[in-house]
Amino acid sequence: MTYVRKQEVSQASAGEGSSVSLPEYLQKTYTWAYLNPKTVPFLSSAPVVAAILWGNANRLIRMTTDEIEPGQRVLQSAAVYGRFSTDLAKAVGSNGHLDVIDVAPIQVETAKKRVKGFAQAHVKLGDASVVQTNPYDTVACFFLLHEVPEDMKEKIVNAMLKSVKPEGKLVFVDYHKPARFHPLRPIMTKVFDWLEPFAKGLWGKEIRDYAHEADQWNWQKETIFGGLYQKVVVTKR
Repeated sequence: MTYVRKQEVSQASAGEGSSVSLPEYLQKTYTWAYLNPKTVPFLSSAPVVAAILWGNANRLIRMTTDEIEPGQRVLQSAAVYGRFSTDLAKAVGSNGHLDVIDVAPIQVETAKKRVKGFAQAHVKLGDASVVQTNPYDTVACFFLLHEVPEDMKEKIVNAMLKSVKPEGKLVFVDYHKPARFHPLRPIMTKVFDWLEPFAKGLWGKEIRDYAHEADQWNWQKETIFGGLYQKVVVTKR
């Protein structure tokens, strides 16, 4: 836990993100994956990300960036391992604006390295469960919800809905309950039980079920890879 204490100290002097604190669930459950400086470089590499997503990483990233138009103001609601942030920066283009936020300083620093050289990309401490000050054309929530407890899923969904411009969209890409006889279902069940204790929340509920005013939005859902993944695009009615 020494490293976690250092994380908290660094956030206290983080300027714009100084009000952001590491959630208890993150420290207890995911220090090994997201807070440990020894494992972060390995887990954040593109080959590892591709393996974790069973070869679907590029496909899922492309399905997200396809929803973005050059010149848009875009929010990435949490740092993501692999090339996701880089591809988002390319998608908004030099005339666009990308904000990447995360509650963990080590993730902020890692994300900064990925978008180095893209003047349109900005990475800072931030909390996806808090409504953002300036609304965005598009908010991308990529594999975040499965990592947080149920109450936090609700907070994030509603905060992100309120962070979108009236004519904008919110794009969720995350896990989904696979088909009954999906060959990976037994494996993913064990992986989630062992390493991802909050992931099965998305097996039992639709993402729209977390929204307080779901009927005010259009929800378009698409499942991928035998239902193991989902893409949900949300727009205002």
